[in-house]
Amino acid sequence: MRFRPCIDLHDGVVKQIVGATLSDEPDEGPTTNFQAGKPSTWFADLYRRDGLTGGHVIQLGPGNAEAALSALSQWPGGLQVGGGINADNAAEWLDAGASHVIVTSWVFHDGRIDMARLEKLIQRIGKSRLVLDLSCRRRDDEYLVATDRWQTFTKEAVTYAFMERLAAYCDEFLIHAVDVEGRCAGIETELVAYLGRWQGLPITYAGGISSQKDIDQIESLGNGKIDFTVGSALDIFGGSGLCYADLARRYGQK
Repeated sequence: MRFRPCIDLHDGVVKQIVGATLSDEPDEGPTTNFQAGKPSTWFADLYRRDGLTGGHVIQLGPGNAEAALSALSQWPGGLQVGGGINADNAAEWLDAGASHVIVTSWVFHDGRIDMARLEKLIQRIGKSRLVLDLSCRRRDDEYLVATDRWQTFTKEAVTYAFMERLAAYCDEFLIHAVDVEGRCAGIETELVAYLGRWQGLPITYAGGISSQKDIDQIESLGNGKIDFTVGSALDIFGGSGLCYADLARRYGQK
């Protein structure tokens, strides 16, 4: 189990927000837990110095490309990038220094996975450079993939069959539990336990982590196989629940 750091960008600034409050409405900005006074490069350089690979630069909406590119240039090959990625621009982001591109919305159409788009994407960049983001929200007894900055429910549930189908097209999965994202109120235990029983590609979980107890629970429920991302609870993002340096030392990988 590894700690995967993050750089979440909104309006060109490093922020931590409550994921479910993202909106396309101009007068309905997201609930912000933290806004950094430091640029994206400061965080990228921190992760580089600590040897933390596989971190995520996530563009939450437009206006973030410059900050994302700056972060990638600071830690070339050490960070993945997501947000607005498609078959036409994926190679450009890899050339800019991303180890992988993270894709969700573009490979879905009318609520279903679009296999033609997925095929086109891997023809351009290859399976080994693609992370599929299956971030999801609970509806009844299912976790449905949510697209368009987590605002739109698809018809695709996170199941073993669905992940097996997609595993032939990507290198790993990133899964935010959107309903608890940014709330620092505990993880989605049922989702983590379900993911921990799957025998397949690497998975990184994010959402609700507030303390070491939550991380221990991920390790236990996930059978030590699921990596994790921490946002709002981390001290470098204004949180008080977890110390970045401690996580980097304990769960980092030089």
